[in-house]
Amino acid sequence: MTGTIAVIMGISIPIIAIISGHFQKQSKIKHKIVQDEIELEKLKHQNYLIETEKMRLELERMKLDEPKDKIRLI
Repeated sequence: MTGTIAVIMGISIPIIAIISGHFQKQSKIKHKIVQDEIELEKLKHQNYLIETEKMRLELERMKLDEPKDKIRLI
């Protein structure tokens, strides 16, 4: 009986180590994915800010050009 328990313990320790190693690898991969998603969201936000500023400048330019167009038409 003691021999059987020793054999089971001897086999179960490496199996547990393999399983825990697998879970650690999965956790690292998930962590990397989350970091990449955060970086992507930062880039999207920067792009949004740049596009918004570009649109604002274009609108200002259109407003400044508008009186010139009215003067030409009159």
